Amino acid sequence: MVKTSAFQQAIETVEKLSLEEQEILLNILQKRLHQQRRYIISQEIKEVRQELAEGNIKFGSVEQFLEELDQP
Repeated sequence: MVKTSAFQQAIETVEKLSLEEQEILLNILQKRLHQQRRYIISQEIKEVRQELAEGNIKFGSVEQFLEELDQP
């Protein structure tokens, strides 16, 4: 017996839905993905603001950045 992955099972389940239901599901999934991305970005912004408040962020030119990368 061939074991079907959860992903493949999900695809097969979605394919059993009507076209309209598939479109609704796609719309819902896209909105949830956008929400997740916004949450991740907001968390990254909080982290950067915290690092800035702690003085852990350096400002400089691209050349200065590249020079620091070359240092051992």
